[in-house]
Amino acid sequence: MSTSRRASGSTVPFTPRPARKASGSKYSLTDQEFTKVAGTLASVRKVRPDAIVEELDVSGDAATLLRQKRKSVYLRYTEREQAEGSVNGYATHTVSAAEPSRPSSSRSIPSDPSSSRHAGPSSSSHHRSSSSQGYLPRNGKAAERIREREIEVDVRIENRVIEEYEEEEEVAPEVAERLLDGVPLEVQEAWICEDLMFVLQGVEGQLIRYHECYDPLDEVQRLKGAEWRVDLSLDPSLLSLVERLLPLASAFTSVEASMELRGNPEYGMVSHALCSGIRQMLKEYRVVTAQLESLFLQSSTFTLQTLYFHLHPTLHTMTLLSALCQSLETDSIPMDNSDATDEDDDGLGGMAAELGLGGAGLKGLMKNLNAQEGLDGGGLVLGGEVLGIVSDRDATMSGDPTASTLHSNLLLHASQPYTRMLLRWITTGHLSDPFDEFMVKESGHITKGVLESDYTDEYWERRYTLRDGSSITSAKVGSTKTPTLSAAAPPPRPGSNRLPGGACIPAFLQPWKHKILLAGKYLNVIRECGIEVKKPEEAEEADIVVVNEAKFYKRIEDAYIHANKTLLKLMIDEQELTPHLRSMKHWFFLDQSDFLTNFLDLAGPELRKPAKSASLVKLQSLLDLAVRNPSSSSSNDPYKDDLKVTLQSQGLYEWLLKIVSRTGNVNDDGELEFVMDEQEDTAKRGEKERTLLAIDALAFDYSVKFPLSLVISRKTITRYQLIFRFLLHLHYLESALSAMWLEHKAPQWRSDSGNEDLEKWKRRIFLLRDRMLAFVRQILAFATGEVLEQNWRILEGKLANVQTVDQLLRDHVDFLDTCLKQCMLTTSKLLGVYAKLMNTMSTFALYQTRFDEALANYARDPDGESDPAKSSQRWTVLQKFEINYNHHTKLHLDAVTYNAGSENVALLALVTRLHQTTLRT
Repeated sequence: MSTSRRASGSTVPFTPRPARKASGSKYSLTDQEFTKVAGTLASVRKVRPDAIVEELDVSGDAATLLRQKRKSVYLRYTEREQAEGSVNGYATHTVSAAEPSRPSSSRSIPSDPSSSRHAGPSSSSHHRSSSSQGYLPRNGKAAERIREREIEVDVRIENRVIEEYEEEEEVAPEVAERLLDGVPLEVQEAWICEDLMFVLQGVEGQLIRYHECYDPLDEVQRLKGAEWRVDLSLDPSLLSLVERLLPLASAFTSVEASMELRGNPEYGMVSHALCSGIRQMLKEYRVVTAQLESLFLQSSTFTLQTLYFHLHPTLHTMTLLSALCQSLETDSIPMDNSDATDEDDDGLGGMAAELGLGGAGLKGLMKNLNAQEGLDGGGLVLGGEVLGIVSDRDATMSGDPTASTLHSNLLLHASQPYTRMLLRWITTGHLSDPFDEFMVKESGHITKGVLESDYTDEYWERRYTLRDGSSITSAKVGSTKTPTLSAAAPPPRPGSNRLPGGACIPAFLQPWKHKILLAGKYLNVIRECGIEVKKPEEAEEADIVVVNEAKFYKRIEDAYIHANKTLLKLMIDEQELTPHLRSMKHWFFLDQSDFLTNFLDLAGPELRKPAKSASLVKLQSLLDLAVRNPSSSSSNDPYKDDLKVTLQSQGLYEWLLKIVSRTGNVNDDGELEFVMDEQEDTAKRGEKERTLLAIDALAFDYSVKFPLSLVISRKTITRYQLIFRFLLHLHYLESALSAMWLEHKAPQWRSDSGNEDLEKWKRRIFLLRDRMLAFVRQILAFATGEVLEQNWRILEGKLANVQTVDQLLRDHVDFLDTCLKQCMLTTSKLLGVYAKLMNTMSTFALYQTRFDEALANYARDPDGESDPAKSSQRWTVLQKFEINYNHHTKLHLDAVTYNAGSENVALLALVTRLHQTTLRT
């Protein structure tokens, strides 16, 4: 073989010439070898082995290969028969060449035993010599008997050939193990080099076969790499080099199987881009092996050491590729394998296809849904997780130049679809992610229509979110602090802390993920407003983006700044956010409350009705009259048409107590429902429910259009309503006590009755009324002057210097939360005492009619009303009010003092205001 090669000084590609046609008698296959050949061809051509066998049967190649094997056994058996015949006294005959129907091989024909025994040595030798010269019988009858005898011998030989062929099949492996015994070392080297040319492409050779435990049709085993078995009779010096090269072939088969698997559509665009990069490397590998094969065929000096020298650098690269592919498939192989073993498990007993429900498509859909819900270990490795694995391996193996170059090149290829999605998101606000590979997730069922009844800012907080569950409130923008995961985040993969799929954000994008999210969210809001977002012309999609360069991060930063400034300008300048907030301050914080005084006067009779009996339409018309009154300061408000009247289903303090002490949710009507303890629920049912008056249920509402509804959302309007109802109650109570003061200026209250006990009783009423009025005015002055107005000025300063839309949203909500806290509406202990105190004063104001009746009764019958029993009855009622008011005011002062020293420093001003009022006797 070596003499037929031509020397070549360089490794160049060549066009293979067809080899000489070998003799058919030289090759043969056993059944086991034939099965392995068929399996190898099936794995290479990606078809079933049955199709290969059928093709060989149709072409006749299979029959030729197996028949040639039987023929070789037949010839060996004939030779043995001839030897046995000679020993036992049988003569052999050579059939004449003139008979075309007979084979060219000789047959052993036994002669008559009796003649053999009577014949001497001379006759015996003569018979053998004549046989060697092509003996022909002299008469036709003898020839006919010879032919009949030959036919009997042929049948007997054929039967024994079949038996011995089956025996040879059983011992074939043992015979094959010693295939190279006696073969020169040069021939072994040439033979093993020729085998390696096939093995390096994943195909079996003659001396290097698949291991018995390896099945090339098993997907799991193919992904792990082929296992090889080398002929044991190979020279040990050659075997050592072969064993060093076989890991290259195993790694190649592993990478090729992974590329075949990850080329499926469900693995997403990132995996396809990664496969494209790996296939380029495999193409270079195939070019190298083709050049080595050309050198092997042309050079007489080509040796196994030469092959190892050229392939040794490739071995490390291919091993790295195989390790990368196996790390990508480690988590998805069990899932795919379980699907393969339970092929008919579609939830309908395998009847989905027959029922027209999709069959495999239905199973694929259910698998994707289970993967999203974390029910199958996280699903396929795709998208950001692929980039995360490649980048992590690049960082881990940064000390290896080969590994660093390899992973950097693959990361560049794999990241292109991901970066195109990212750049499109941050420059246009459009999210196109059909395979759930990107870090941002869209909840399509949440639209801007939910803003009218959204009490939780669901549109802004949940329309677009990060798949890893982190929120902007849990980590500052641009911070590298590990975010807290919410319940929406999928569980990590078993055995690792890596999130699956798109939820895994690559390490090089972790510090930028919030800016990426916000840039797209801002532009999406602009698009929802009907404003066209123009794509910047600085870069085209065809350009290759390097993700680890500072230029890429600068593009993210610039896109974030551009989107943020655009939306801020839209909200503050074009949509007039600040004037809207000033209007809400005017309506809800009652900084100019002359319209409210007119409204309470006009709607007084309607507001004293139960809330269920009051007419909302009438209240709205009366509010419009009060607001549009030319003498009112509110008539010049440009947004007065956005103000509406509503009636809440619960009292203010009952609702606040449930908010601060219970959990609840939003019902279908958009109202908050709360979970109550069973004991409290039973106790409440046992108590007689107090009728909710319209004045206690009255609230204002405010409507704005998108995108201002992001800032003035239902969540913030609810806070405005709580503060408004708090101030409204104080204003109404002040008005009632002031009306009581006017009643006390009437002659029957100011004139001396001549009864010292009655005069003392009237003075005690005056004193209690003044104390209550002073308390209400102190609370009202503190809330409006030292809480709302001061915090509003701070908010205006922040609005003038706001930099981001999210900062604007946070500042607005923080402003309202601070106002609620400093108005004592967020602490259950303060709320409980304050509610009882307000209830006492409201009841006292309503009791004015009873006081007037008692005084009128005395004026009609002074002697009868001077009776000690009547006098005691009047004093009993008054003392109850005094005791309750004194008790609750002291408790309230203690609670405010404690809260001011521990939690809310702003209440110190209120403590000073209330000290003299509360301690007044």
